[in-house]
Amino acid sequence: MGAGIGFRSKGGTGMISEIGDWFSDPANWRGADGVPARLIEHCAYVGIALVLAAIIAIPLGLFVGHTGRGATLLVGSGNAIRALPTLGLVTFLFLLIPKSTVAAIIGLVVLAIPPILAGTYAGLQAVADDVVDAAEGMGMRGMQRLWQVEVPISLPLLLGGIRNAVLQLVATAAVAAYVGLGGLGRFLLDGLAILDYGEVAAGAVLTTALAIVLDVVLAFGQRLLTPKGVRIAVKARRPSAKEVVA
Repeated sequence: MGAGIGFRSKGGTGMISEIGDWFSDPANWRGADGVPARLIEHCAYVGIALVLAAIIAIPLGLFVGHTGRGATLLVGSGNAIRALPTLGLVTFLFLLIPKSTVAAIIGLVVLAIPPILAGTYAGLQAVADDVVDAAEGMGMRGMQRLWQVEVPISLPLLLGGIRNAVLQLVATAAVAAYVGLGGLGRFLLDGLAILDYGEVAAGAVLTTALAIVLDVVLAFGQRLLTPKGVRIAVKARRPSAKEVVA
């Protein structure tokens, strides 16, 4: 039975052999089309889009979470953006902006904003009212309370939103190769064009590996940046196994 898109069905050993042959070919590791160059391109796209999305989403999420203004609009617009088809959005932007890199970066930024925005807003909403009341009782003003109390407590969810955005960016940057973007997505698209299963599979493996590595690094960073007192409080609030069963 055919494997789709012109590929012949292969056994597990054959698939692994083709992937191994592709990775062991020195030609795939050299030049502008080699793995190191494509990996650097992919990380650059993810990094640029993440920074731009964070610059937009974090202040907006802090404002809405702290003041409570525009919460309904924020949740609704975030859900609407999440529902946008990735390839359709990137293609539409490419038609409006005939520069593939600019169009793709804008598309990546748009898709990265909702998870960061949701994480920032949810983090501030998770701050207990009695903690806020205690800060007010100590004489803290709005900005003091936000930066000295609310933001540190909300860091786990805020950083969790950034982790989710990074995973989405890694996957979306691969899809954006359809409109001429570089990165690891070129292996998928170019492999499909010549029906090279090894190259397609290698592109998928590299993209998945990059997502896993970045998530592990960000998980470590999340733990490192979250104040110890907040980590202890979060663990204390988690229900035990007996409570979950009950």
